[in-house]
Amino acid sequence: MRGRESRSRPSGTAGALLSRLIIEDIHPSTPGGFAAKAVVGERVPVRAAIYRDGHDVLAARVRWRAAGAKVWQTAPLRLVEPGLDRWEGWFVVDEVGPHELQIEAWTDRFATWRHDAQIKATAGDPDLEIVLAEGARLLDAAARRVDKRARAALAGAAAGLRDPSRSLDARLTAGLDDHVAALVGDAPDPVDLTRSRSLPLWVDRRLGREGAWYEFFPRSEGGLVTAAKRLGDIAAMGFDVVYLPPIHPIGHTFRKGPNNTPGAGPDDPGSPWAIGNEDGGHLAVDPNLGTIDDFDAFVDEARAHGLEVALDYALQCSPDHPWVRDHPEWFHRRADGSIAYAENPPKKYQDIYPINFWPAEDHDRVALWQACREILEHWIEHGVRIFRVDNPHTKPFAFWAWVIGAVRQQHPDVIFLAEAFTRPRIMSKLAEIGFTQSYTYFTWRSEKWELEQYVNELAHGDMADWFRPNFWPNTPDILSGPLRNGSPSAFRLRLLLAATLSPSYGIYSGYELCENEPASDDNEEYLHSEKYEIRVRDWDRPDSLAPFITKVNEIRRQHPALGELRTIAFHPVDHDSLIAYSKRSADGDDVILCVVNLDPHAWHEATVTLDLGLLGVDPVAPFDVHDLLNGARYTWSGERQYVRLDPAVTPGHVFSVLRR
Repeated sequence: MRGRESRSRPSGTAGALLSRLIIEDIHPSTPGGFAAKAVVGERVPVRAAIYRDGHDVLAARVRWRAAGAKVWQTAPLRLVEPGLDRWEGWFVVDEVGPHELQIEAWTDRFATWRHDAQIKATAGDPDLEIVLAEGARLLDAAARRVDKRARAALAGAAAGLRDPSRSLDARLTAGLDDHVAALVGDAPDPVDLTRSRSLPLWVDRRLGREGAWYEFFPRSEGGLVTAAKRLGDIAAMGFDVVYLPPIHPIGHTFRKGPNNTPGAGPDDPGSPWAIGNEDGGHLAVDPNLGTIDDFDAFVDEARAHGLEVALDYALQCSPDHPWVRDHPEWFHRRADGSIAYAENPPKKYQDIYPINFWPAEDHDRVALWQACREILEHWIEHGVRIFRVDNPHTKPFAFWAWVIGAVRQQHPDVIFLAEAFTRPRIMSKLAEIGFTQSYTYFTWRSEKWELEQYVNELAHGDMADWFRPNFWPNTPDILSGPLRNGSPSAFRLRLLLAATLSPSYGIYSGYELCENEPASDDNEEYLHSEKYEIRVRDWDRPDSLAPFITKVNEIRRQHPALGELRTIAFHPVDHDSLIAYSKRSADGDDVILCVVNLDPHAWHEATVTLDLGLLGVDPVAPFDVHDLLNGARYTWSGERQYVRLDPAVTPGHVFSVLRR
């Protein structure tokens, strides 16, 4: 967008496209022009490349507003890398919903004058009287655009520059006052004020970025009524979200038996993801779980315990779903005319029909998409504000952009978690077009180098503007890495990593009981997977990890640093089995240092080399650290610190860094 200087631009292509000032490489932004992400209360980092011809001093700021608001708010940007013309700053948003932001830049003519005046005065320039007059003229002009409260200071400085009774040095000093320069620099100069294009920003509530999730199957608890009795224990462990797999009627045709075997017995419940039978489809509750009133009571009980309910949004059907009968045009057909079932070779899911989101007739597509939106609206009416979306990467991007946008117009507080274990570009694009959070590759990252590389990519790469991770050590589909036949030490260390590396993390129930038996050496799923059978557990077992999980979640809630991702930094450790990383809160008051043993089988010792500047401590003075897991306190001095971790005792340290 052109500034006021555009009146004097020459005609022609170059003059029409370029302002005197260039503003580019703006963040937060996304590659496709979709909204970047923030949450209420977050310090949103801003950066841009800003430059112009010549050597004049520039000034810049970011301005933002909620969609529909008339007044823009502003915050300054500062030049942090002169050689790269890189400017940075931040602002805070306080309202959920759509926003827009712009970068403004202009030539700070008074700052340029100050720079030149100092040089000329030092060199004994004979025209210093003219230089002082020019400074006064610039202050006169600036006084017309600053706040009324600042005008007196600028008028006084201008008078000092003109005062013939004072020496040239005294007059110059009046014009070089830093306070005066700051007042002028914060007021845009209309002569060449240049604005970037407007960039969209979507602001979520806090749970959109950080929270602890717990997944469990109500049917294994006897149904919704009895499952509600588990909510108190789940809340007591410190979780924020309780996530339920599909609660809808389950198909009979090709129903799967234990371990995904074909030919279910009469008492086999089938997979909840094979949605739909004569009792209804995506809008119905499985009668074996209860009624819609039971579900409403479950949501109310969760809310009473400070929990939110997340519901699975799985857009697929069993052969018995009402849509198969009423809308055959919404499904893929094979060469023999039959409806194609789901496959992920060599796996076959004869009990599930994928949906064809792009039927041949456009009116069929419109009707299908609207029906899918109505599913979300139905459950929103019943108190659900969080949806875990099953396999979104198998549905069109255009559909997700439309349905998420349509829902958010009416319900901006709704959160969408993408269960997309697929290629990086697809995961990134789903996040860009609107998904609030995403499952990640953390499940398969267990080596030190790959954890550091992956978390740095998420926290410090461009994708941090729109991709929010949710770390899950396990899911009903995935038993991976050290958890396979793993010891309690393995389960503790993976939970500690997930809960402290990422602002959001989750576990699938049974984790606290260290359920660890894989289906086979080449199959990531659990043996006797709860997806196909009911599992009855003894939640009161004395060897449960519930106390450890409770402690970790308590630490998360008490320390805002652990709700951050962008502030994470890794510190060198001279042993590949130990990893060290720190986080700090946005205001810098809370600093956490974690050191974790990645080997669940053996103790290791090493030296950590700390970046004391990142920890905010004096490099030559002692400082204290408090281990939040075991209560121990230590006084350290210097950057090199010795650690020894025995996984049989504790998987790691979570230190609160206490500055003296």
